[in-house]
Amino acid sequence: MLKRYLLSESKVVETEDQQGQILVFINPDEAERKHLLDDYRLDEHTLNSALDPDELSRLEFEPEHIAMIFKRPKNYSSKDQFLFKVASVGVFLFKDRVIVLLSEDVPIFTGKLFQKIASLPDLCLRMIGRTIYHYLEHLKVINMITDSLEQKINTAMENKYLLNLFTLEKSLVYYLSAINSNAMLIGKIKNNAAKLSLTQDNMDLLDDITIENAQCNKQAEIYSNILASLMDARASIVGNNLNILMKTLNVIVIGIMVPTFVVSAFSMNVKMPFNKDHPLMFWLIMFLAIISVAVFMMFWKRKSGHSSAHH
Repeated sequence: MLKRYLLSESKVVETEDQQGQILVFINPDEAERKHLLDDYRLDEHTLNSALDPDELSRLEFEPEHIAMIFKRPKNYSSKDQFLFKVASVGVFLFKDRVIVLLSEDVPIFTGKLFQKIASLPDLCLRMIGRTIYHYLEHLKVINMITDSLEQKINTAMENKYLLNLFTLEKSLVYYLSAINSNAMLIGKIKNNAAKLSLTQDNMDLLDDITIENAQCNKQAEIYSNILASLMDARASIVGNNLNILMKTLNVIVIGIMVPTFVVSAFSMNVKMPFNKDHPLMFWLIMFLAIISVAVFMMFWKRKSGHSSAHH
């Protein structure tokens, strides 16, 4: 699918005009790929890399254009089961136009960064800057989900919340790799500022983007370390909760078995020291059963008290 945009009054505006300076190809089909390869002379490997989620960020200089590939966070959906993924974006900067390749239809020219655009190179830098803010937004969501899962794990004995935390930790590893990869691209852009015809304003923006990306990387690293350190603790909590449950069940089972034994003893077909036909015999047996439970509970509390004192 192809969407056309143009720069109008320093803003990106969608248009149906064939002369649009900005062409956005969303998951291009075979005909569109052929059009890009033949008419715009894009390199086939670079084109495929721009749609490959596992591709690293990079900057390449071709005879007629400059190719940039950077990583962005994919839009999250509930079917992803707490796994936040990354995707690649291909930006091909020509003298008079920009071609953008996306694997899915997402808004890429939104936010305050796109309110005042001076040139096409400026637009490319702002796209990278918007990606960093996108990462920061996702990191906030991951942190909120982590807090929610921690509260559930404190009272739960199931493994699913731990598995969800593990998935979030895996997501942060992907994000860290992608953010670091983007940092390498930003560094290469800064080193090749002359080839990209960057102005002083562009360089100032690039410095801001560098700082934002470093802060984003630090934040992702902190969240990743916190999650990694909490995994063992949360696993111990689940195991401890299970031990408490088993202990409680054992007390209940033994507490039921003791009076059952007393009643069963009097129901055996053997001689007893008491007269079974006595009218108070039933109440005597019940009394003995209750006494046996009371003795057991006293013994258990005393044993538990000694164990706590030793600990």
